Amino acid sequence: MEEKLITSAVLVGMAENAAAVPAHQSSLDELERLLETAGGVAFAKVLQIKSTFDARTCIGSGKVAEIKALCESNGIDLVIFDFELTAGQIRNLEADMGGDIRVIDRSMLILDIFALHATSGEGKLQVELAQLKYTAPRLMGQGKELSRQGGGIGSRGPGESKLESDRRHLKERIRALEAQLAEMEHTRSVMRRQRDKSGLKKIAIVGYTNAGKSTLLNALTDAGVLSENKLFATLDPTTRRLELPSGESVLLTDTVGFIRRLPHHLVEAFRSTLDEVRYADVLMVVADVADPELAEQMAVTDEIIKSLDAKDKPRIVVYNKCDSVEGLLCADVREDAVAISAKNGLGIDLLLAKIEDLLHRQSSECELLFPYDAQSRLNELYRDYGVLSTEYVAEGTRVRARLDQKGKGIFAKYIVQ
Repeated sequence: MEEKLITSAVLVGMAENAAAVPAHQSSLDELERLLETAGGVAFAKVLQIKSTFDARTCIGSGKVAEIKALCESNGIDLVIFDFELTAGQIRNLEADMGGDIRVIDRSMLILDIFALHATSGEGKLQVELAQLKYTAPRLMGQGKELSRQGGGIGSRGPGESKLESDRRHLKERIRALEAQLAEMEHTRSVMRRQRDKSGLKKIAIVGYTNAGKSTLLNALTDAGVLSENKLFATLDPTTRRLELPSGESVLLTDTVGFIRRLPHHLVEAFRSTLDEVRYADVLMVVADVADPELAEQMAVTDEIIKSLDAKDKPRIVVYNKCDSVEGLLCADVREDAVAISAKNGLGIDLLLAKIEDLLHRQSSECELLFPYDAQSRLNELYRDYGVLSTEYVAEGTRVRARLDQKGKGIFAKYIVQ
């Protein structure tokens, strides 16, 4: 069996002054984890301290020469910048470094990871569209042949091969992808309306990439979603039904992870998927409590939720992986939060109670009377809401149940005034 070659790369960041070094060093550490997710390893991390960006190369000719020497002496052919580069800057950097050294930026690496992990038809189309909109203009500015890239990190996915085989039809391809995705979004909207008719509350699981969202969904619903210790292991949303201890049911949807400086075109391409956040009734914000960058990751998560017009939605903060933090107790968190370990089940019962408490605060007890010829509607009530008591009378079945505003609308004709 042929051994798989591991791509080594030099990672490059830039801090405006000495005080900003720790933050940019943390960002480089995250870039290293992104590279590992793409199947590569970091040979070295270079951080330039420079108050202003050099228009031609961002980091200045001296630092470019230093990186060139590092690559040439160690056989490294990939350099990844931790910030966005223009087409001209990529062209200038590759020309100055010479040889077969390729230059990509953080956004191009993230797009590459998405191309690697996309499994559904919609996911693949979304990735291709994002790649074409973001990467293609930069590649078209390069003088070197695209075929030179040979399918390595930063050149994966259908967008690259399409561009190489048919540059002239780039805009037509983008329009075709947008049309296909629009049709898929229509189908998704129909499915969303069907879920709305069920009356079930929708909870979107959101949070920073690798916080444990898929592991939590599996723990709650036995969804069987792929769960790996990698960034962006899950791209396609998965919705599962969860029955709460009270008997009430909700719909849980796992969503794509967030990350700082998520490429704009990627957000736009995945807009229909991310709309699951906007249409949810409750947000379950999952955070890795053991990560030293927790505060920064929560800030990024809040900012993306805000950009999706979902900042005012009720939310439950879930501090995951609490079993890895010595001395952290489930009670030692703020009122709207709960500490758990999705991996070993610690605190799951507290989380379920927190969900029920939030839903109950949004609902009230109602008395309903279902005639005996409307038992199918009574079955809907039992299926989707918590029934507190049942009494059989001459007119039909009298029940007490907790209903939110949506439920009160669905069963309005059966509510006893």
